[in-house]
Amino acid sequence: MNSLAGQIDAKREVGEAVCHRLCAEIDKLGFAADAITHYPHYGQAHFELVKDPYTGAENLAAYWFNASNNQRLGRLQFNSDGSFYAEYDVVKPHPSKKQWFVEGVSAWGKPDAMKAEAKLLPQL
Repeated sequence: MNSLAGQIDAKREVGEAVCHRLCAEIDKLGFAADAITHYPHYGQAHFELVKDPYTGAENLAAYWFNASNNQRLGRLQFNSDGSFYAEYDVVKPHPSKKQWFVEGVSAWGKPDAMKAEAKLLPQL
């Protein structure tokens, strides 16, 4: 199961749940239906195995890119202890709170204890 394809399949259920949570966090912000043109989907990610510097294990990493594949929009890292961390760019002014800018959304934890939040910056 250390093959890339094996890791992608083994992490699919959790990965899809993380993507669903990231999408829900974006939608919770209240953007108009046409304001968000891209969402993270597990099956659309680019995958690779990355070596954990602490344990030496090969962990699965997923990356999302824009349509021309030249700008990374997000990532999902599965760790050898069963935890994960994900972030996905939104990069838009908050739709209802003009004093905030939405940098992105993030999710972290373990499959049975997932947390997520929007990453807001004060508007300049």
